[in-house]
Amino acid sequence: MGARIALGAALRAMDDPHAHCVRCPQGGRIIALGAALRAMNMFSRAAAFTPARPEEILRQVNPWFILLTFVFGLLANIAPASGVTLLLRPDFLALVILYWCIQEPRYVSVGVAWALGLVMDVADATVFGQHALAYAVLAYSAEYFRRRVLRFPLWQQAPQVAVLLLVCAALIFVVRFVGGAPMPRWTYFIPPIVGALLWPLLSALLQWPQRPSRSPSER
Repeated sequence: MGARIALGAALRAMDDPHAHCVRCPQGGRIIALGAALRAMNMFSRAAAFTPARPEEILRQVNPWFILLTFVFGLLANIAPASGVTLLLRPDFLALVILYWCIQEPRYVSVGVAWALGLVMDVADATVFGQHALAYAVLAYSAEYFRRRVLRFPLWQQAPQVAVLLLVCAALIFVVRFVGGAPMPRWTYFIPPIVGALLWPLLSALLQWPQRPSRSPSER
């Protein structure tokens, strides 16, 4: 919509005999048209990072892309952090697992989530099996509630995602507590809330490679 407005304004400026580019009308028209085209390009790039519309048909997802997102989620989890960053950092791998379990359950299921949890346990050097159990329950819950979640727009999915991430964090806490870990502070449950707030952005980002190319008239 913004690109169309910019293009319309440029075309009106080209046809206006009283425009400020009287000294060089042809050059002014070219400059105006170039500015409009740049505006269209900018708006089309911004639109690519917005959530897909309900009527939009996405391309088939590449399994290698799913694997790549798991790698990035794992690296984001184990990257060194301290202070506020460590306090607010959500479980990115759990977020990615949750997204693909909802969007592509034929590729990512409970078994895949369990295996990724074991990898996370090894990478995090924690109690072996805690992430595997939490991720498996998360994947099962996502598959069970996926039809309900997909009925809502992304911003309305966020509260449901927050509940699932809180359950995942609670399971990890229970396993650690049974294993003799001390009781964590209340801030332990902040990252799931942050993860839910990031859900719309993460969904738009993971959908981007599947978005079909749109013609200028659709932009």
